[in-house]
Amino acid sequence: MTTKKTTLKSVFLTGLLVLVPLAITLWVLGLIIGTMDQTLLLLPSSWQPERAIGYRLPGLGAVLTLAFIFVVGLLTQNFIGQKLVKWWELLVAHIPVVGPLYTSVKQVSDTLLSSSGNAFRKALLIEYPRRGSYTIAFLTGIPGGDVVNHLKEDYVSVYVPTTPNPTSGFFLMVPKSEVIELDMTVDAALKYIVSMGVVAPSAPTPAPVRRATVEPPL
Repeated sequence: MTTKKTTLKSVFLTGLLVLVPLAITLWVLGLIIGTMDQTLLLLPSSWQPERAIGYRLPGLGAVLTLAFIFVVGLLTQNFIGQKLVKWWELLVAHIPVVGPLYTSVKQVSDTLLSSSGNAFRKALLIEYPRRGSYTIAFLTGIPGGDVVNHLKEDYVSVYVPTTPNPTSGFFLMVPKSEVIELDMTVDAALKYIVSMGVVAPSAPTPAPVRRATVEPPL
């Protein structure tokens, strides 16, 4: 009887391990698609696809949004598009309140989303939030501005993400001597953080030991 109960429990847990990630993935996708569908509300009522088709088609807003983003990116890659973007940014920069906000957001988005950007350069191990307690952080650069005048040694700027949501976290400036660079990719470190330490990356393969060779005497 005990063996039968154990088998049933094992089968149930196996099914749960398969269905839970699938359910969470579908829930997140549904949330993203539902949010993107809300962009259809920006269209005039006479342009609403629901009025033309006669019924609501889920996911249509997401498809149109992705298509619009692709078209904008395609148009701004040529010379004329780049000139129009620069003209637009110059115009927005002169608008009070809106200009500084737009410029700040653009600088952050360029750093995070640009294909040539390097927002998270390396995965690091630092002592945080207290001595003897470690966490994973990402190298974002070096301190600048007047901050450098108040630091007595070499410091680095790091981002410490929270788990399981790495989009929120803390910006810290820590001594370079107290930072441990990890032999781990940024993607692997992010997965490690999101999984709350459950999905640990594989240990790096140690470099093969080279035996010293003795040259024969001449």
